[in-house]
Amino acid sequence: MEMKGWMGGIYRVCEWIMRFAVANILWVVCSFPIFFLSLLAIVNVQLPEVPRAAVNQLLLLMAVLTPFLLFPATSAMFALARKWVMGEGDVPLVKTFFRSYKENYRQSMAGGIVFFILYAIMYVNYHFYISQSGNIHWLAYLFITLSIIMGAALFNFFSLTVHFHMTFWQILKNSILVSIGHPITSVALLVTNLAILYISIAKITFLIPFFMGSLIAFLSFWHFNRIYSRMQFKQEQAEYAAEEAKEARESKELDVKDEYRTGDSEKNNKNQ
Repeated sequence: MEMKGWMGGIYRVCEWIMRFAVANILWVVCSFPIFFLSLLAIVNVQLPEVPRAAVNQLLLLMAVLTPFLLFPATSAMFALARKWVMGEGDVPLVKTFFRSYKENYRQSMAGGIVFFILYAIMYVNYHFYISQSGNIHWLAYLFITLSIIMGAALFNFFSLTVHFHMTFWQILKNSILVSIGHPITSVALLVTNLAILYISIAKITFLIPFFMGSLIAFLSFWHFNRIYSRMQFKQEQAEYAAEEAKEARESKELDVKDEYRTGDSEKNNKNQ
């Protein structure tokens, strides 16, 4: 029996809170070493007696583990977010999460490795060019722009992974093309997610274990779904226009044939 009125509204709000919280907790549990290492690095940075080399080792270990733990868990969380955005709110959370974790593990892991390499290349190049003098100094800002594009592509990568059955390289290529082809939506996506990260880390740390990741996944897929819906609508319009043009061309050809047959008939009647 469905609840109505203000009680029904409260029930639906509590249900959505539960969904976001469960998805985020599953994400944190599956990525726990990453969160533990990042917390340990933050604590060590604040301690003057801890050498910088020790912190760098923690960060390096975290970076190595990220493609194998954080990326598959994030992909599984995006699978739940996709269900919610597509109107399938009553799916079993734990079962759907771990099924997606298993199905998309290889593609997510490969994506983590590729994005890590790309960001490492851009980071090194940025620091190289920013330290140079003259006009070459401005090339550093090119890598800042590329980093922004890759940031949007990263979120679109997860959305494409859980929404389509494609090869890894097709997902990677399309995530970059979608990000470049829709710059306004890409900027809105990054601003929204960065705002959630800032609020969660600097203002309300309670969001990190319960809502931060699931909110980012939900809003990221919502942005992606808007892009995909517009692209699909334009494609349908193009196909409809092409079909109308084809029908008009066929109709014109039939009219020409009918005129030709009519002319032949009149000519035969005169000859007779």
